[in-house]
Amino acid sequence: MTINLYQGDIPSHLDLGKSIAIDTETMGLNPLRDRLCLIQISTGDGHAHLVQFKPDSYDAPNLKKLLSNPEVEKIFHYARFDVAAILIYLDVLVENIYCTKIASKLARTFSGAHGLKANCADVLGVDLSKQQQTSDWGAEQLTEKQLEYAASDVLYLHQLKEKLNEMLTREDRIDLAYSCFNFIPTRAMLDISGWEEDIFDH
Repeated sequence: MTINLYQGDIPSHLDLGKSIAIDTETMGLNPLRDRLCLIQISTGDGHAHLVQFKPDSYDAPNLKKLLSNPEVEKIFHYARFDVAAILIYLDVLVENIYCTKIASKLARTFSGAHGLKANCADVLGVDLSKQQQTSDWGAEQLTEKQLEYAASDVLYLHQLKEKLNEMLTREDRIDLAYSCFNFIPTRAMLDISGWEEDIFDH
């Protein structure tokens, strides 16, 4: 595995193809309060590209061009949170989304465990460490363990998508899944506009 760490943006010459796995690290779980610190990207080739942001420095024209490209598929785990954070800090509304958490909830109805660690273990047989999940992502100098943890969150999403799509197709839920994925940008906009509750509730 190779981890490439960039400051503020990806290089203009970097070609990441038409399908990327994405994750974010923030200072907490409230994107309106807790700033975006890191974005991780992988093409599914076993390597990761990490972009670290300083406070109030989110220009990133090359990254924004990639994230706003509707021809590029973006694979997330719990896209709702990441899409909201990207919208707030990079002013990009991500589309063409695949969310492995939603796919898991629709495909793996026999399980109540839909986190990335559980999915990697149950679906791929990969033991994913979550030890650095709550570390200080706003630190000026990230540790080697933080970088490895951040990279691991995107390295397996392409494989996970493939396996979950097999299950969704088998159970005739693939169209339902993609309908849910298409709603994620709207769900993220509702979140950051103050509608955290389920608007479909009675």
